[in-house]
Amino acid sequence: MPWRTESLMTQRLEFVQAVMRRAAHQTILDICRAHGISERVGHKWLTRFAAGGPAALGDRSHAPHLPAHQVPRPLVDAIIALREQEPSWGARKLCDVLRREQPTQPWPAPSTITTLLKQAGLIVPRRRTHRERAAWAHTALTSAAAPNDVWTADFKGEFRLRAGPYCYPLTIGDLYSRYVLTVTALPSTAHGTAAAHFRRCFATFGLPRVIRTDNGVPFGAPCALGGLSPLAVWWIRLGIRPERIERGQPQQNGAHERMHRTLKAEATRPPSASVEAQQQRFDRWRRTFNERRPHEALGNTPPAAHYQPSRRPLPRQLPRLEYPPEVEVRRVDAAGCIKWRTTPIFLSTTLAGEYVSLRETADAEWTIAFGPLTLGSYSVPLLAFHEALAWTPHP
Repeated sequence: MPWRTESLMTQRLEFVQAVMRRAAHQTILDICRAHGISERVGHKWLTRFAAGGPAALGDRSHAPHLPAHQVPRPLVDAIIALREQEPSWGARKLCDVLRREQPTQPWPAPSTITTLLKQAGLIVPRRRTHRERAAWAHTALTSAAAPNDVWTADFKGEFRLRAGPYCYPLTIGDLYSRYVLTVTALPSTAHGTAAAHFRRCFATFGLPRVIRTDNGVPFGAPCALGGLSPLAVWWIRLGIRPERIERGQPQQNGAHERMHRTLKAEATRPPSASVEAQQQRFDRWRRTFNERRPHEALGNTPPAAHYQPSRRPLPRQLPRLEYPPEVEVRRVDAAGCIKWRTTPIFLSTTLAGEYVSLRETADAEWTIAFGPLTLGSYSVPLLAFHEALAWTPHP
């Protein structure tokens, strides 16, 4: 509900005093609700009071400090030049870059820059659409608290180059810093080429804890046990957890999808004539995105200011999975089976040559795992394997 009709100054001061005298169990949100205002508005008045006391709680003019018609022509020309250089950047990013690169100039506010861009015909009005609610966070997904906690990867939708062949851009990024590790123009989504570029990223930036992808090839194998692909098996051997978003829920990898939208607008339209020329555009775009382009989620600073390589280097040899001594260990044969007391148990040909563990968890019931990934359980009386994947890292 809105503020009451009596003096707004009095109501705002009452709110500030209520916050200052609040009980230990009360939160600022509780007091905001009691006063009928949003938490954002409440924090705005608290910030103003802390900066200027009761006098700062009065209404302020909403007129721009520097109207568009009063901006000096050299500044307008610089704003327009940067916009033409980076046509997908909005007023906030233009303002942040200009203030950082030329701090002595009296640059106007983002709202004024928007007006100038409209007057110059550089902003085309677009039809409003229903905004989808954000669903990036999911209880099953890992949160990133530091660089290399979670990498995100995907193939940007394929498109045809002017010379004829298709281009499949492989993109890998760091979720915490939004740093784009690579954008590579590939001829297909085949496992071999994708694995080679992941290896290059691991050699350059080290190993992450988690890699989040969708369920498509080469990240997933639809017909395999648990959708395990050769790429996912390799990551597990390296101590990396493959993490999948739900099918049909691309918003769970929302930061990566948003980066794709910028990549598409700035580096794929129109397509280049060849793979080499397209890769050069990707490389230039990546440098700008990482080192110059402000990111609102990072306090309008570029991703490069927040990223550092992992302390886990790519090992020279693929390490063996370690299993505790109390479990049974079996090797998966070329047909994707293991032998348990002369009985073959089919798992997946993706695991051919790998070692899995069997742990008795109930009478005549054995849990089968590939490293920290539980694959399912095998019932001896029923001679049946039941798939049930779960990530249970060993202590």
